[in-house]
Amino acid sequence: SPIEVVVLLIFVGLVLTLELVNTAVEHLVDLIEPKFHEQAKIVKDAMAGAVLMISFFSAIVGFIIFYNPVLNLLS
Repeated sequence: SPIEVVVLLIFVGLVLTLELVNTAVEHLVDLIEPKFHEQAKIVKDAMAGAVLMISFFSAIVGFIIFYNPVLNLLS
């Protein structure tokens, strides 16, 4: 349905946008603190965790949307 397409596009956009923000933050942290620093690691890990979480929830949304159509296709 059109609503499902919009929801999928929103979640794909969220994942891609958050991945770009994660990359920017990692480069910014490396620029500010080129040597290893525990707080820099925490920032990078938090951003990676945010990307992981939105990816996980996006996969759940995709599963919910595609579950019945895939079952109907296979049966």
